[in-house]
Amino acid sequence: MTSKAIPLPDLAGFTERSGTWYAEEIPLSDLAKEFGTPLYIYSKKALTQAYQAYDKACLDSSGKRRARVHYAMKANSNLAVIDCFKKLGSGFDLVSGGELARALAVGADPKSLVFAGVGKSASEIAQALEAGVKCINVESIAELHQINRVATKLNCRAPISLRVNPDVDAQTHPYISTGLKGNKFGIAYHEVLKTYREAALLSQIDVVGIDCHIGSQITTTAPYLDALDKVLELVTQLKKEGIEIHHLDLGGGLGISYGDDNPPDITEFTNTLLNRVAERGFAHLDVVLEPGRSLVGNAGVLLTQVEYLKPGAEKNFCIVDAAMTELMRPALYEAYHGIVPVQTKQVTSSTYDIVGPVCESGDWLGRD
Repeated sequence: MTSKAIPLPDLAGFTERSGTWYAEEIPLSDLAKEFGTPLYIYSKKALTQAYQAYDKACLDSSGKRRARVHYAMKANSNLAVIDCFKKLGSGFDLVSGGELARALAVGADPKSLVFAGVGKSASEIAQALEAGVKCINVESIAELHQINRVATKLNCRAPISLRVNPDVDAQTHPYISTGLKGNKFGIAYHEVLKTYREAALLSQIDVVGIDCHIGSQITTTAPYLDALDKVLELVTQLKKEGIEIHHLDLGGGLGISYGDDNPPDITEFTNTLLNRVAERGFAHLDVVLEPGRSLVGNAGVLLTQVEYLKPGAEKNFCIVDAAMTELMRPALYEAYHGIVPVQTKQVTSSTYDIVGPVCESGDWLGRD
């Protein structure tokens, strides 16, 4: 029912057997009958395999830890998903008070939480400080002073990193590029040293780290290395000024295959970054990686029911019960997602646009 002859990506935990798709050992059709549709289905096996690939790559040949994984909850904040990662030993990257509450609800150690995001409210900052998070990533000078005011009111210290905007092109969709100077994220590269000096003088601020995140669905390592080199140069300059950086947050954004994408695998990607950190003489830093999509994106499927087939003179429409409300990427980015029948049947094939029930023409999941 899709116009692209692109195979589905490798979905660990999901297999086709004799024309029927399974989630691990359960037919998807059985899950649809039990829970209804639309239905998100995630494989614990796939989540575990992806996490363990990162975690293993974070160890050197002797077993010494080179970096720690903090799952980026923005990718999927379902309690069962984050509980799975918590039990595997993951920390968490948060961007809202709601995500903070969810991480704490599954029993995450507050010292494994990094609170990021460009629009933290005073109340969210207070929640993070009261919880005792590892660090707050600061995205503007105004936010830095807001954190200091909140910490003063609470009579506590505020551990912070500055998020550096390195002006590096992540070579991804412009809506999910976050490391160019025209993006709203982070502190401009030429202002970072000045802002660290300012932070070091504030009464309730403890400078503990440096952060950089350049985008999402990135399918090559070159932009990461460009950004990393810039960040490490800042760490060198800060040390000369007597400002010690204890942890290096490299962000996330590694892409996945949606069919014809070819990103590096998790092990290759992680080794490339951590080897560069070591080569530059910074292996002593506490390094944080924040994968999101590459942990969960190919670990789940959206199950939807065909409601009607609507042939037309200009277009044929297959109307399903899932919509842009369940899968926004096609409408927002014109992104491709593979769509296959749960059970294969021998029928005459025709081309259909697959659309949902939302009352606008932008509501589509796959189209010619």
